[in-house]
Amino acid sequence: MARPDEVAELFGTAGFPWWIAGGHAVDLAVGREVRPHGDVDVVVLRRDQERVHECLADWDLYVADPPGAGRLRPWEPGEFLAPPLHGLWCRRSPSAPWSVELLLDESEAGEWVSRRDARIRLPLDRLGRVSTTGIPYLAPEVLLFYKAKATREKDRVDFEAVLPRLGTEQRAWLLGALDVCQPQHRWRARLIQGDRDGDG
Repeated sequence: MARPDEVAELFGTAGFPWWIAGGHAVDLAVGREVRPHGDVDVVVLRRDQERVHECLADWDLYVADPPGAGRLRPWEPGEFLAPPLHGLWCRRSPSAPWSVELLLDESEAGEWVSRRDARIRLPLDRLGRVSTTGIPYLAPEVLLFYKAKATREKDRVDFEAVLPRLGTEQRAWLLGALDVCQPQHRWRARLIQGDRDGDG
């Protein structure tokens, strides 16, 4: 199983932006391990996929096609993955366990663009943070937006851990994003209450 520091070593000089996502990003945001994890989730931009493939040339790479169907096929060298394909499963060899899941995200004119709704955007320079150990990770408000889609118990745990770390601007962005996609989401009340209390 890969760790964020191993991903940082792998992508550190690759020349394209990347961000740890998922549960490991929660750990990096709060400075401690919140819960156990499986693989490492990493967000990269679709525009950089050729360089990603080159960086992982010695790895065994598969794409989820179609998304959400539980089927994988090899990601061939030189193959450009267009939407809706966005999930890549990576392992060091065919006999090794899956260790990294790459997520291809959209961008346009210096902005990150949500796959769920193109109205939800964020300047690329606000998409990530850097941990105290120098590892890039997804901005907490974007991370929670991902996790809000189909909330599981582990997502609730992550929300509780990250919520106190959100500032007013981050809460406002997440509220706006949820208003577009999930206006009845139960996290909205907690985000609004936090602003009223002056939390963050």
